[in-house]
Amino acid sequence: MAAASSSSGTVTNIMLAIYEKKTNSIDLYRPLRQYICFTYSEREAVNLEDDLSTVKTLRSDIERVPDPAPTTRRDLLISYFKALCLIETRFPISPDRDHINSIQFTWFDAFKQKQKAVQQNIHLEKAAILFNLGAVYSQIGLSYDRATVEGRRQASHAFITAAGSFAFLRDNASTKASMGNSTTVDLSVECAGMLERLMLAQAQECVFENTIAKGSTPGVCAKISRQVGLYYEEALAALNAAPLKDHFEKAWIAHVQLKAALFYAEACYRYGLELHEKEEIAEEIARLRSGVSTLTEAKKSSKGAPAQLLDAISKLEVNLNRNLERAMKENDRVYLMRVPSPSSLPPLPAFSMVKSMQMNDVLDASKEKMFASLVPDSSAKALSRYTEMVDDVIRTQAEKLQQGSELTRVRLKEMDLPDSILALEGNFSLPEDLKNEVEKVQASGGPAGLEAELQQLRDLRRVNQELLVQTEELLQKEAAEDAQFRSQFGTRWTRPQSSTLTKTLQERLNKFAANLKQAGESDVRIERSVREHASLMSILNHRPIEAALPSLSRPIMSLDANEDAIVGALKQSLRQLETLGAQRAGLEDMLKEMKRKDDILPKLMTSTGSYEDLFRKEIAKYDHICEEIAQNIEAQEQLLMQIQVQNEEFGAVFNLEDYKASREKCYKQIQAALAKCKEIKENINEGLKFYVTLQDAINNIKQQCSDFVMTRNIQCREMMEDVQRQMAGFNFQDRESTGSYPSVGQPRQNPRSSTQQLTESQSISHPSPQTPYYRPPEQPMHGYGHPPPPYTAPQQPSPYHVPPSTGAPYPPPHAQQHAPVGHEYGQPAYPGWRGPYYNAPAEQSGSHPRPPYTIPNPYHPHQSGYYKQ
Repeated sequence: MAAASSSSGTVTNIMLAIYEKKTNSIDLYRPLRQYICFTYSEREAVNLEDDLSTVKTLRSDIERVPDPAPTTRRDLLISYFKALCLIETRFPISPDRDHINSIQFTWFDAFKQKQKAVQQNIHLEKAAILFNLGAVYSQIGLSYDRATVEGRRQASHAFITAAGSFAFLRDNASTKASMGNSTTVDLSVECAGMLERLMLAQAQECVFENTIAKGSTPGVCAKISRQVGLYYEEALAALNAAPLKDHFEKAWIAHVQLKAALFYAEACYRYGLELHEKEEIAEEIARLRSGVSTLTEAKKSSKGAPAQLLDAISKLEVNLNRNLERAMKENDRVYLMRVPSPSSLPPLPAFSMVKSMQMNDVLDASKEKMFASLVPDSSAKALSRYTEMVDDVIRTQAEKLQQGSELTRVRLKEMDLPDSILALEGNFSLPEDLKNEVEKVQASGGPAGLEAELQQLRDLRRVNQELLVQTEELLQKEAAEDAQFRSQFGTRWTRPQSSTLTKTLQERLNKFAANLKQAGESDVRIERSVREHASLMSILNHRPIEAALPSLSRPIMSLDANEDAIVGALKQSLRQLETLGAQRAGLEDMLKEMKRKDDILPKLMTSTGSYEDLFRKEIAKYDHICEEIAQNIEAQEQLLMQIQVQNEEFGAVFNLEDYKASREKCYKQIQAALAKCKEIKENINEGLKFYVTLQDAINNIKQQCSDFVMTRNIQCREMMEDVQRQMAGFNFQDRESTGSYPSVGQPRQNPRSSTQQLTESQSISHPSPQTPYYRPPEQPMHGYGHPPPPYTAPQQPSPYHVPPSTGAPYPPPHAQQHAPVGHEYGQPAYPGWRGPYYNAPAEQSGSHPRPPYTIPNPYHPHQSGYYKQ
């Protein structure tokens, strides 16, 4: 019937386990095989021989004396239950003549073994197996050594699984098993529920003992202990009610009753410790008195209870009385507080740490292959036809629900609801796409950030101008020195004039100067555009942008002061409409859930009448939900008509048309400001790219000029040495032997003398790094043109766009040879400079430094048909 056990470490841990139900032997193999041969074929029976043998073996193992290992017994019960689920869907077992009527299942009551149930119904077999599965799990729980933390944890898990088995029995099999002519109490819904509560109580008790072992606070221990008592109290209530009242031994009832009292008193004791720490002495005394009273009352009906349990109650009673005596003395001497009666106290707090295990996955037989081929063609075709009928109902009703939701959305949008109500309450909103555009512009700096970008333009223009001046000064200085020596030495100064060699370089510098001038004019136009449209774009500086929208205000004068009533009625109707929408969502989910659970295959396989009659009966299950959907749609239509009347009244009182017109005007202003801001940003970004590219080109030509000047300086020193030797009367035969003076770009091969080195140190005014001689520049490159920006208004061309007749403002950088930039003349242009907007082609990494500031990426708005000025 039941087994009691206690751990070796504590005498209070006395728990119960359930014995399995007993059964008589039956032969499942022969009736099932005969049914297959008669209904299908002998060949099918041969093919399913292994499955039939497996069922026979499982039932024989169930009938034998339980295996000494509870875990082995557990696995056997689970396997047999899954097999029963598969048999139920394929073999009609009942007293009917056309069914398998030679099988009788016999099971004895687990608590009164003289009582038995005999049914030609597989539901009794399934219910008995579920009962035994819960009993085996309870035995597994008692098998662990609960003197250790891990043992108590494993025991708690086993009791939780036992509770899940009894809960599954109660919810899925008890009612069906009780419908037979012969039933037993242990398989009733009431008994399964009682056993579930009992197993949860023992699982929570294991948790409580682990909580004590961990040294948790008295408050936590009190909550967990109280929940143990509550579970025992629920089990006790079921034991004292029909049909279980006279079905169990008195020792069982005494055990559960004492456990309930013990853990209530334990909770009072632990809670009293917490109250004592808080110096709430009056409530502590009341709680302790309540615990002592409960134990005293429980001992009156303790006949048949285990001695260990009675000993635990006595020890707890001693602790309660000791703390009660101490608290009363402290109250009499110090606190002098009035002690409340126990009945006036609120219930003790409780906290559950366990819940019944969900057994659906453990007992799911959908993946089992046993008898998988045993589905009649007629049943399969009938099932397919019924599924199509269900799908048609689901599809039709789902379309009605979706149409109802779409109709609501369209009608509300036509009435500008609930936006107008929100506007009246100050909750303004922009269309989502327009708001996103504004937020993107504001994130990139907005109109206020244009000045910083304009300053970048100015800085880059200044840098380019300074680089150009420095480059021109290099050539001018070299030309002046050349002219000075040519004047000094006359015909002896035979090297080519500087103006002849620098003609191409000078032309390019002149072109860059013209480009800079043209870019400066474009910058002026951009700055003028910023100033002229500052007032238009200022609307984008509102954060949030909704602050710029007009407000819907109440009328200045009211004749009957019914504005609040009008608004309240409209809002109430909108709330009702929202409730109907939520109901539609729930109805759609309900349809899907009904279809998921709608499995009529067992009924099809056991049906002896017309399939059409069965279909009409089964499809009628969906009638009530179809009626609810129709009622929802009708109620929504009536409510929308009511809302339309209320909205017209609302619009007349609050002058809604003027508000809409003002709001649309504000929308258009925001769209125009966005368009203008994007246009200006595009122009600025084009200018920034222009200056970056031009700076690279100027740096390139500056390097070429530096190389040219350095080469000319070397030639100058060598020619001065030759002239000085001539003037000093030296022998010029050496010069004649070396040939004429080399052309530009051909280095001298003769070594330097000490006199030459001295002259060189006196004449050179700057260092001469090892660089190649000057090479004439490449062929002129094609002009660089910019495509028009995508947001430029048609009536205003891009400020950096050069008409085709005038040519490009500057050469593209990819046609230049990027030589290392020399810094011999002046300061470098923004060391380390390279803005994120730079996009010059054929970039050589490390060829130019980056600037000391960065420029944000150009804003790329979503192209749409927004309003433009």
